[in-house]
Amino acid sequence: MPKFLIQASYTPEGTKGLLDEGASGRRAAVDQVVTGLGGTVEAMYFAFGQDDIVIIVDLPDPVSMAAASLAVKASGALHTRATPLLTLDEIDEAARRQVPFRAPGR
Repeated sequence: MPKFLIQASYTPEGTKGLLDEGASGRRAAVDQVVTGLGGTVEAMYFAFGQDDIVIIVDLPDPVSMAAASLAVKASGALHTRATPLLTLDEIDEAARRQVPFRAPGR
């Protein structure tokens, strides 16, 4: 199952929701979204700085990740970005593939 790193920052409205619900309430909301899409939450951490939350999830496919991202962003409570995570074996496989590419000017 594809794995994704999600980094998010709360908007002021989202921060108010976090203060009302607490961290465990937000974890329950994340679990509900991810399991509803057939996935699992591997890890979830709160942070401070540019990102307020860092989450690693396993989802059935990139379309599921896109669906979750659209729903969360539409709420206006968070700004998010998702990064696909690849295993060592997947990178080894990618390195073995022949890709015809010519750099500009060469």
